[in-house]
Amino acid sequence: MQTPLEELRTLGNTALLRLPKTAFFCSRDYPHRIERLSYLWAMEQRQLGYCVLSGFHSQLEQSIFRFLRRDVQQPIVYVLGRGIQPALPLEYERDIQLGRLLFVTPFDREVSTVTQETANIRNLLIADMADRFFIPYMRPGGNLEQLLQGEVIRGKPLLTLNLPENRELFRRGARLYQPPGLLGGHRARL
Repeated sequence: MQTPLEELRTLGNTALLRLPKTAFFCSRDYPHRIERLSYLWAMEQRQLGYCVLSGFHSQLEQSIFRFLRRDVQQPIVYVLGRGIQPALPLEYERDIQLGRLLFVTPFDREVSTVTQETANIRNLLIADMADRFFIPYMRPGGNLEQLLQGEVIRGKPLLTLNLPENRELFRRGARLYQPPGLLGGHRARL
């Protein structure tokens, strides 16, 4: 991670930042056919105890966050596109006490809403912190495509789903994610 921890505001277990982290991104408007495979990916992360890093902003990202929280051992780094608000700790107190959840933000508490600008900064921070990426769907011409054009992502492994819309991801070197054990397929290793 190139961003110094001293420049960030945190709430939770900062030791999670030392774990290998997989960034989970999905465009806000996505084909619902990707949900099943995205949940299989999340189930695999839970089973293996891999740390998942995301802004958990899109509907699918939020749903996966709720799923991951069901496992009391699942390490999660939640990067906010706003400051950490005073009421936040109450909702996630148990997860924070268990040491499995960390909120991270580059913003002061006064930044109370997510804007396009703060979301872009959040996504850049996620890309900087990530060791690898899982992007089940990227809308062509969207914010994720712009993010992938940046230097901070280059050279980091990327997995995606086999969708015609993800041609651009494959062109950029993404590998196909295949859930374990399906049809005897071999999984891409991150």
